[in-house]
Amino acid sequence: MTTSTAATAGPSDLFRRGLRMLIDKDIPAWVGLWDDQGVLEFPFAPDGWPKRLTGKAAVADYMRHYPDHIDLHDFPDVKIHETGDAGTIVVEMRGVGLVVSTGEPFDMTYIAVVTVAGGLITHYRDYWNPLAVSAGGATDFTRGDR
Repeated sequence: MTTSTAATAGPSDLFRRGLRMLIDKDIPAWVGLWDDQGVLEFPFAPDGWPKRLTGKAAVADYMRHYPDHIDLHDFPDVKIHETGDAGTIVVEMRGVGLVVSTGEPFDMTYIAVVTVAGGLITHYRDYWNPLAVSAGGATDFTRGDR
């Protein structure tokens, strides 16, 4: 199997590599897939949760405690749709695992619109279901008291 270098990785390859990094809990490597000025948006984020993060440093800060709250095991249903823009994909996926503090199952369905340029993520819109988690609850890795 041939692997792409970061500079030549297409959006689908880069995205799949990123999912593997999340399962491996390698957040620094996942953040390394981001452009320095990359934007991460959450159009459905509830009040009190971030709606937009600008820059790799903001993405890193947001994600740094993710594995302490959500233990991802798999993305069993990943469907990547190409768009008319060679750098943009639309992804339907499901993440499954455990909520670390309770041991309860974690099962979230996502739609993501991801744009890649120069082998790095430049824009990621994450349409996750805010009704599946509660602000301040066990899955809230965005809390200030983390």
